[in-house]
Amino acid sequence: MNSSRRRFLASLAGGLAVLPFASVFAQSGHGHHEGLYERLQQPGRVDKPEVTSVQNVFDSPTPKAATPGRWQSKAPLPLPRSEMAWATEHAGRMHLVGGYGEQKVDRPYHHVYDAASDRWTVAAPLPRGANHVGVAFMDVRLYAIGGFVEQNRRPHSECFVYETSADRWEKIAPLASACGSVACVALGGLLHGIGGAVGDTSEAKHSVDWHLVYDPKADRWEQRAPLPTGRDHVGALAVGDFIHVIGGRVNNFHTNSNLHHRYDPAQDKWEVRNPLPTARSGHGAVYYRGKIFVMGGEGTNRVFGQNEAYDPQTDAWEHYAPMSTPRHGLGAVAIGDAVYVAGGGPVVGGSVQSAVHEAFTLG
Repeated sequence: MNSSRRRFLASLAGGLAVLPFASVFAQSGHGHHEGLYERLQQPGRVDKPEVTSVQNVFDSPTPKAATPGRWQSKAPLPLPRSEMAWATEHAGRMHLVGGYGEQKVDRPYHHVYDAASDRWTVAAPLPRGANHVGVAFMDVRLYAIGGFVEQNRRPHSECFVYETSADRWEKIAPLASACGSVACVALGGLLHGIGGAVGDTSEAKHSVDWHLVYDPKADRWEQRAPLPTGRDHVGALAVGDFIHVIGGRVNNFHTNSNLHHRYDPAQDKWEVRNPLPTARSGHGAVYYRGKIFVMGGEGTNRVFGQNEAYDPQTDAWEHYAPMSTPRHGLGAVAIGDAVYVAGGGPVVGGSVQSAVHEAFTLG
């Protein structure tokens, strides 16, 4: 093992290390001219797989926005990753937790991106490595809920909270039952865990309609009105006093859903909203400039580049400039006047990870 590799692993295990754009690939002995991708079954960087030309799709059935916006490259991830499920933002920084990487599917990675400096740092790793970990910030604390310890299966029930000031994780009350790909949304001082999937084998795995709420003051989970249709790999976020749950899969990506539900916590009630134009799962969902932007995702032999936006005021969708590099199982957040989308799989399934990081702006 070379010295740069040892330094990187030491920083991952023990502290916060700054990874500027120019040094990201030097950490592993790679230059900018080499690949941004890595295979799950084979070490070493590779270029973008040729099959992406067949699997990538960009067309949307919705009207085109008057100002389509544009994408630009940002500092790539320190290493190729995917199946984090989601990212979350706090204080101008994006946090990516867990996922696939370096030929493992139960990584504890915790990378933090600072938009102002276009730099990545390595924060304290997740106490239990997993993929499809549900994450959300509530106040100044980062919550990590459940996840799978095998490849998109065999969930665990452990939950953790990260103290940003101390760079330290602590255990909190676990889920009543093990679950992965739980959509997490903070609203009104409570953490909502919505949907997800259970099952220790690929054959037994299935989506659930669970809706649990965590109260940090009581360190306790309680039940709320279930999601009308059980699904996982959804896009979920809070807009005003409501929670939107968009798309996702029912058991697998061959049965992706275009369902769009809105939850009213005051009434503990769900209602149907205008469906997602392109049914998909493993996509990003971000509130930006008054609209919910949904980008990326996968389906049967498809990796989506579509970037479709929903206006909560008019209950209508339109489409914007598609992703430059279609991916799924990615991290997406809004910081300032841009949407940042990092990592993810460029081909269907989890066989290839990427370090690609691109930002969308209407600028």
